[in-house]
Amino acid sequence: MSDTSSSKQSAFDRRAFMAGAAGSALVPITARAATEEAKAPAAQDPSLPVDVTLRVNGKDKRLRIDARTTVLDALRDHLKLTGSKKGCDHGQCGACTVLIDDRRVVSCLTLALAAEGQEITTIEGLATDDRLHPMQQAFVDNDAFQCGYCTPGQIMSAVACVKEGHAGSEADIREYMSGNICRCAAYPNIVAAVKQAAPEIMKG
Repeated sequence: MSDTSSSKQSAFDRRAFMAGAAGSALVPITARAATEEAKAPAAQDPSLPVDVTLRVNGKDKRLRIDARTTVLDALRDHLKLTGSKKGCDHGQCGACTVLIDDRRVVSCLTLALAAEGQEITTIEGLATDDRLHPMQQAFVDNDAFQCGYCTPGQIMSAVACVKEGHAGSEADIREYMSGNICRCAAYPNIVAAVKQAAPEIMKG
């Protein structure tokens, strides 16, 4: 056999070997990928209803809702608690503010599923035994509202303002409450209401 034919045969053998080795290597990779794909859970359609239990104003509420439902829509559309208002629906106006575990939350941006197992307090849950909450009474006493649309969110934020320790001065109150828009511009009266209610709320 000539050197040329020997060289060609050697090159062919190397190519055949490399092709066979590469094919063999791909078999376990392909098989593993197929196995992992089979094991992976199918993505759940978020529009399908899910069961959730929300604790609202001290009572457990069992709901079957779209997984994308916000706390605000769960309250208004499913539980008929319409005190929390839908304003901008983008978390910018504060009209939908509620307390979750005593911290203020814009409920239009919070998924109901994320609030499961936590205590949700709405404006409807503040008064006790037909007696207004101190912050509600302070808003009445100081004329801290006009049209009233933003008032539930203002009051819930005001309660959190006191509980979280931001009512030490008028400047602190204004800063904390700046996330709640009052288009009627009752801001001075709102600050006065927070100052009035703070001592009684802090006493518990």
